[in-house]
Amino acid sequence: MITTLVLLVSIAAGCAALVWLSARDGRRYAIATPLLFGALLLWCWEVVCIGFRVPPVLLPAPTGIAHAFATHLPMLGADFRQTVVRAVLPGYAIGCISGYLTAIALDRSAFLRRGALPLAGLLGAMPIVGIAPIMVMWFGFDWPSKAAVAAVMTFFPMFVNTLAGLAATGAMERDLMRSYGASYLQTLLKLRLPAALPFVFNALKLNFTLALIGAIVAEFFGTPIVGMGFRISTEAATLNLDVVWAEIALAAITGSLCFGALVLLERAVLFWHPSFQTFVPLRR
Repeated sequence: MITTLVLLVSIAAGCAALVWLSARDGRRYAIATPLLFGALLLWCWEVVCIGFRVPPVLLPAPTGIAHAFATHLPMLGADFRQTVVRAVLPGYAIGCISGYLTAIALDRSAFLRRGALPLAGLLGAMPIVGIAPIMVMWFGFDWPSKAAVAAVMTFFPMFVNTLAGLAATGAMERDLMRSYGASYLQTLLKLRLPAALPFVFNALKLNFTLALIGAIVAEFFGTPIVGMGFRISTEAATLNLDVVWAEIALAAITGSLCFGALVLLERAVLFWHPSFQTFVPLRR
C-alpha cells in the first residue's frame, strides 16, 4: 500500500512538473524537460523494483544496474572499443557515404533511379538475423563482419533520404538557376545539395542507431571474446542480468550522446534553414 501511494504521488508530482516546464518558453527548459522525465522514469522503476520486491533476475533496479556498471568499467570499456569504435563507426561511415554518393550519381538519370530504388528497398528490408551470419562467413569473426552489417543497415536510409532531399527543391528555384545560365553541377552544388541537408541529417541521426543495433546483433553469430553483443549473450545465459542491463545502458548512453552531437552539428550547419530560425511575433 505504501509503495503504491509513493508511486502515485511521484507520478502526479512529476507530471505536474513536466506540464509546468512544457508551458515555459525559452531554451533554458529545453534540456530540463527530458532530464526530469528520465529521472521520473528511473525513480518509478526503482520504487516498483524495491517496493514490490521484483526479483533481480526478472528486472534489476536502476541502483543495481548502476552498481554493475561501476564495478565492470574495464570490461565495458573493452566491449565499447570492440563494438562501437572498431565496428559501428567504420560501418556507419561506409554506409552513409556510399548511400549519399550513390544517390547523387543516380539522380542525374531517372531510368537508373527508378531501377535502383526497388533494389535499395529490397536491401533495406533484409533482416539483420539473415545478413549477420552471411557477413560473418564472408569477413570472419572479428570486427570487419560487424562493420559490414552496419554498412548494409545504413545504406538504404541515407540513399532514400538523399534522393528525397535532392527532389525537394521547388520548380521556381530551379527555373531561377536556369535563368542565370547555371549548369547542372552548379545547380547541384549551390541549390539542390544544400536543400537536401535536412534530409541527410535525418538519415545520419537514424543510421547511428541502426548501425549500433546491427553490430550488436551480428556479434551474436560469432565474435572474439569481447564485444557488447557477445557480453549480452554470455551474461544472459548465466543469468547475470545486472551486467546485461549495464551493457544495454552503455548502448543507450552511446546512442543518445551521438544523437545529441548530431543535433548540435545540424544546428551549426543549418543555422540558415527556416526550421532553425526563431521568429518573434510583431507587437502592436
